[in-house]
Amino acid sequence: MRYVLPLAAAAMTVAAVAQPAAAADVTIQTTNPVIELSVYEQVEVEPDIVTIGAGVSTMAPTAVAALRQNSADMKKVIDRIKALGVAERDIQTTGINLNAQYDYDQQNQRQVFRGYQASNRVSVKLRQIQRAGEVLDALVAAGATDLSGPDFSVDDDTAAKAAARKSALERAQRQALEYARFAGYSNVRLLQVSESITGNGPQPPRPVMAQARMASAEKAPVQPGVVGTGVNVSLTYEMVK
Repeated sequence: MRYVLPLAAAAMTVAAVAQPAAAADVTIQTTNPVIELSVYEQVEVEPDIVTIGAGVSTMAPTAVAALRQNSADMKKVIDRIKALGVAERDIQTTGINLNAQYDYDQQNQRQVFRGYQASNRVSVKLRQIQRAGEVLDALVAAGATDLSGPDFSVDDDTAAKAAARKSALERAQRQALEYARFAGYSNVRLLQVSESITGNGPQPPRPVMAQARMASAEKAPVQPGVVGTGVNVSLTYEMVK
């Protein structure tokens, strides 16, 4: 039996590699059956980053007035974010919208123009997650009319990913040995490993407060919990005597 796989994969292929090796094939000679496994392993870690979305919506009779008022209101929110000690690089505009608004007149069966609505949203990354509740309240007090998040993540999950890889390989080895022994073989030989990364990536915002109008008397309670980061590993083994 001959088992064929790309040269790059013979050592290890990682899905996140931007520049793959030049296309080439190497033939691995096998005289025994092979086992193909897919293993997912996740490690839970305490987050050290929290991301919050904040936005301002404004209504006005004209588009110019709506956008100008919205810009002024949003500047107050951004100034407040900076006053809390958040760095410029951790504040990012995620959307600016301007739309005409209409009501539907049921009696006359026609749309009635109400004005223009302008909205502006920013994403705020906090590196002191214990301040999340304080920041949420401060944003509302500064004029934010809607919030989203919080979304927790890990700034550097290198060590966690390494632990997940080790655990995945150990589990795959045990499973492969089980298959081999069930089939009458005593051991296995690793032929190929490929990996795809999961966890700790961008996530869609989750609403926590819609159209908030006033700050609460106490800061919003926020529990960071844990976040998961992991790897999907595909492995190929040869059964050996």
